[in-house]
Amino acid sequence: MAVNLQKGQRAPLDSSMKMALIGLGWDPNKYDGGYDFDLDASAFICGSNGKVLSDNHFVFYGNQDFGNHTVWSTGDDQSGGNSGEGDDEQIFIDFSKIPPEVDKIAIAVTIYDAVNRRQNFGQVSNAYVRVAKIQNEFDTVGETVIQFDLEEEFSIETALVVCEIYCKNGEWKFNAVAAGYQGGLEALCRNYGVNV
Repeated sequence: MAVNLQKGQRAPLDSSMKMALIGLGWDPNKYDGGYDFDLDASAFICGSNGKVLSDNHFVFYGNQDFGNHTVWSTGDDQSGGNSGEGDDEQIFIDFSKIPPEVDKIAIAVTIYDAVNRRQNFGQVSNAYVRVAKIQNEFDTVGETVIQFDLEEEFSIETALVVCEIYCKNGEWKFNAVAAGYQGGLEALCRNYGVNV
């Protein structure tokens, strides 16, 4: 049975969870701007100062694997959403491989080329993130243990920090963040200390 969270709530992850799937989904609203919505999931792997430990500690469509399958993504779905059927993009975490200097993994979603395409998160609905316990790296469904539906209206934002997976006193936990940013992926990279 999954725990459903609201913005600002936190929950511990099951201590027996060795691998997690972070599934993200959304539906673009009816839109006649001439472009598909290309939403991109990314992960910022941070130390105690809240910044990435190096530029390599950033998983996105241009760097899909950190640390030989420590944190990795399935790649970029450029179709803009799949009409409510399952996750649109996925990020995987192998907790057994995470270096001790990693304090948190921030999971974000950005809109590709949002300014030129005149797109923002106000044109997206039914957005969610879920954490699923998986048995191995080939399990792309898993058992959902946490679900966070983003119900807030983001009318001008082009980037969202959806959640954080963080470690406190040796335990991994989930934080439902839902913080919006203008400036897309570049703004988030600056915020987390990635050189752009």
